[in-house]
Amino acid sequence: MKICISGGGTGGHLMIAQALLEAGVKKGHEMIFIGSTSGQDRAYFESKSHFSHVYFLDTTGVVNQKGFAKLTALLKIIKAFFISRKILKKHKIQATYSVGGFSAAPASFASLSLFLPLYIHEQNAVIGRLNTLLKPFAKRFISAYDPSSPIQGYPIKESLIQSAHVRKKLKTIIFLGGSQGARTINDLALDVAQNLFSKGIRIIHQCGERDAQRVKELYAEKGLDVELYGFTKEIDALIARADLAVSRAGASTLWELVANGVPSFFIPYPYAASDHQYFNAQFIVQNDLGWCHREGEDLKRYLLEILDEDLEDKSKRLLEYSSEDVAQKMIQDLEEGVA
Repeated sequence: MKICISGGGTGGHLMIAQALLEAGVKKGHEMIFIGSTSGQDRAYFESKSHFSHVYFLDTTGVVNQKGFAKLTALLKIIKAFFISRKILKKHKIQATYSVGGFSAAPASFASLSLFLPLYIHEQNAVIGRLNTLLKPFAKRFISAYDPSSPIQGYPIKESLIQSAHVRKKLKTIIFLGGSQGARTINDLALDVAQNLFSKGIRIIHQCGERDAQRVKELYAEKGLDVELYGFTKEIDALIARADLAVSRAGASTLWELVANGVPSFFIPYPYAASDHQYFNAQFIVQNDLGWCHREGEDLKRYLLEILDEDLEDKSKRLLEYSSEDVAQKMIQDLEEGVA
């Protein structure tokens, strides 16, 4: 079968694309990717990818634009829509899977215009505007947060599933600022580092390239030997070594931590669209699988209190809650729907 995966912009969407790619290739399908020149799409799939063909079209987000910029963004999507139609016809695509983000718009609308079945994965607890618009026309709509979703769970890369294990004792904590970094999380790590070292707890800190120099210098001033990264593609291996995580609540990172069994303290990005990171994290909190507090609260006190929590119980229940074969189920569902 010939399948198009489309979407991206951020690492969260692209990690879903990666999981679907792995599952599809394993089943012998030919997979192509249609993304954008903006965002992180190229960094993920321009090289060393199992996609047979990758396309990066000139598109940008529309929602946060105003005036002439919004019109320009819409015109780019319209142009990319016609290019996507040609690509889908050229490769004789039989179905498209949208993983969300503005990158998904052209190929999704092109698929519908060609009467190709459109499958959608919504990564967040709050449905994005594009997916809200496309949902009524989709062959299938999958969401880990929706109890009525025909497939439960979240597609995760196999490496994190294979390295999953129960955390019994807090030896290492990882601070995840995301690919762009998060100053609040970086400052929290710097603030509690001495406390953690005094308890014999090692620190892994992914702080984002923009803040890397500042963070490095401040750790040096404190005389602390922290395993520090600006950005790294080896984040899976770092997560697998951690016993507790402090992180934003973007959906992919959240579910990767769940799948690997890492109890986590989430600090949602306060300016995320529709406050979706907060609602992502609340899903975890309400199931007593982790912790969440907003920026501006006494984050250091909350984190130090978590150090005394029973991590083993949380970790066991996280592993029970995660599903190992969500991406495979999504591909199988597509196969059955298109056959």
